[in-house]
Amino acid sequence: MNQSFESQLKSLGSYRGGILAASMVGLSAMFLSDHYGAPSMLMALLLGLALNFLYEDAVAKPGIEFSARTILRMGVALLGLRVSWQLLSDLGLQSVTVVVAGMLLTILFGVALSRLIGRGLNFGILTGGSVAICGASAAMAIAAILPRNDQSNQNLTFTVVSVTLLSTLAMIFYPMVAELLIMDTTEAGLFLGGTIHDVAQVVGAGYSMSDETGDVSTVVKLLRVSCLAPIVVFLTIFVRWNKKTGEEGQAKTPVLPFFVIGFLALALVNSLVPLPDFVITLFTEISRFFLLIAIAAVGMKTSLGQIRDVGGQAILLVVAETAFLALLILSYILWAA
Repeated sequence: MNQSFESQLKSLGSYRGGILAASMVGLSAMFLSDHYGAPSMLMALLLGLALNFLYEDAVAKPGIEFSARTILRMGVALLGLRVSWQLLSDLGLQSVTVVVAGMLLTILFGVALSRLIGRGLNFGILTGGSVAICGASAAMAIAAILPRNDQSNQNLTFTVVSVTLLSTLAMIFYPMVAELLIMDTTEAGLFLGGTIHDVAQVVGAGYSMSDETGDVSTVVKLLRVSCLAPIVVFLTIFVRWNKKTGEEGQAKTPVLPFFVIGFLALALVNSLVPLPDFVITLFTEISRFFLLIAIAAVGMKTSLGQIRDVGGQAILLVVAETAFLALLILSYILWAA
């Protein structure tokens, strides 16, 4: 028994170097974000890419692998505390229906276009889901349930970089579109929250217009975040039983991941139990840090050459998915007006 316990401790100790390296990158990304306004996910990824040589180190490699998978799942599970059933009642049935329909249609559009250009089913699910739901966080959650193959890391890295850059551009230009079309507070909030990929950029865009617009856009965005778990559950079942995924990798798709169950459980707790604000804030920051560690580790596992190999078609795919979602939500707002 003692030998077994000692071997387990030794195994955990082998992760220390890689976890420490990824954590330092995550802290650096947080510093750059908090002090200079840089997108934290993008900073963590770029810094991780610069440290790609660490992945070749036998001491660091196990911890980097652990960070990119296990710590990722922990961070996604903790996102559940950011959502509650109260979001649905705040928005109203029609707005909820439009936002959810927009997400589902965007994923279907991404899958169809990805297969049309020869990128395959899984790449369309990854990019379409990240654009439709919540950017980099969704990309990492979806990547965790897709079959693994030689292109998995480079596809995830490319997706995180592209959706983060497009989300930053949207934060700048979408408020201009809202003002050009003379949208009221609710319409602008629905447009910004329903189309911009990452939460931070939604907050930045919304509150740059007004406090009221910022409040609405944040609630709409958190509705999209709350859909992460059920969509991942569906995608897990779909990918697992769809034999066509064999063309992209032979690895067996995992059963319903525990991190999805954790997400749903924490969302349920937040809906039923009035948690203090400081508790939600604390675990939100822990979730953010875990995700930064994970994306830093993904960067360390990926070389710049691998990203270049993804190709120009993939860039056009993500841009097309982003435009498709924006046009869907915009069309509804103009029709309803």
